[in-house]
Amino acid sequence: MNRSSTPPTSTPPNAENAVSAPREPFDRRLARGVQRVTASALGPYQTAIVRIGFSLTWLLFLLRELPHRHELYGPDGSWAWGLARQLIAQNDAFTVLMWSDSAFWFETVYVLALLSALLLLLGWRTRAMSVVFMVGVLSMQNRSVFVGDGGDNVIHLAAIYLVLTRCGQVWSLDARRAAREAERAAEGAGAPRRDIVGPLLWTVLGGLLLAATYYSDTNGSAWLLVLLWVLWLGQALWWLVCRYAPGEPRTLLDVLANLTHNAALVVIMAEVCLIYATAGWYKIQGSRWQDGTALYYPLQLDYFAPWPVLSDLLGSSGVMVMVLTYGTVLIQVAFPFALFNRKVKNVLLVAMMLEHAGIAVLLGLPLFSLAMISADAVFLPTAFLVWLGVRVGRGKDRLLSRPRGTVPDQRRTGEEAAPRTLVG
Repeated sequence: MNRSSTPPTSTPPNAENAVSAPREPFDRRLARGVQRVTASALGPYQTAIVRIGFSLTWLLFLLRELPHRHELYGPDGSWAWGLARQLIAQNDAFTVLMWSDSAFWFETVYVLALLSALLLLLGWRTRAMSVVFMVGVLSMQNRSVFVGDGGDNVIHLAAIYLVLTRCGQVWSLDARRAAREAERAAEGAGAPRRDIVGPLLWTVLGGLLLAATYYSDTNGSAWLLVLLWVLWLGQALWWLVCRYAPGEPRTLLDVLANLTHNAALVVIMAEVCLIYATAGWYKIQGSRWQDGTALYYPLQLDYFAPWPVLSDLLGSSGVMVMVLTYGTVLIQVAFPFALFNRKVKNVLLVAMMLEHAGIAVLLGLPLFSLAMISADAVFLPTAFLVWLGVRVGRGKDRLLSRPRGTVPDQRRTGEEAAPRTLVG
């Protein structure tokens, strides 16, 4: 019997549906994509964790260098104020420390940099604090350009990008305040409370911006001053529209803010990919990386050996040195391509964070590692960040609600409380 002549008696299940299911037209998919990009700020948890990470890193750096601040950035530094002014006249770098060479002005800027990092970490008035945070970072780093490492460069760029993001939507005091106002409105508690702090802060920052314009010949680049004016006037426009025209004009401003946020988020992600791609490809060209011995040499330097026993133990194993050397290059080169596969991306992301944690311990570069981990956090899955927020929220509630020395109440209804996301 010829089997080829017998017609099939049955078809695979769902075969007809798979064949007959019409594919969505391209214009509809495009419209849905445009709607998603313009209607919401993508990655609210990712931008929040990046905000927290970079502000925490800069805050810890300023606190660590508090006893040495005058030698690093102040009037007692080897890079004197006159030398810094000559350099800034050539490279057009922005810093408000060039307004005056007095110790009082330096202390004022240093305290404001500390305060802005702390408030941005907590998410208090994130729009204003992100701008002050950026000014503090640029002012300190551009005052003494020879102080710092690769982590400072990452913070330098991230401080500019954070200004353009809506990084206070979750895990911030702003989000908590907005949630409470929404609850009051839902309960019919009357008109929303009048905001006095916002206009007052806007007025103070406007005065500082006028001073920056007056000292424009010593600030450096003019583009940043223009950006500050645009942000200041844009905030005034936002307040006026929200107060007097909450309809279509508010919707238009929301669309523009979402587009700016999403574009800045893409730039942050692209920056991280470029950092790892360039670092990996440059390593490939080095002979020590090619023969698998590059990791051995920094372990032999006393400056990068806070734990000599660990450094000697790792350096004595040729196999481990070779594996870590080749593994570092492989991870850095492969990571940008791993973004096309979620599972592979998550595996490499964990490996990179562990690598930076190892650098913090073995080479004594904790702030550099924390800055790089903060940059890597932009790729963390949303489900993991939500889970992390729930766990932190529960721990915070237990810590704050349980009186010291008391025993938890064992009387339960048998139902576990529904998990909630931490917003403050």
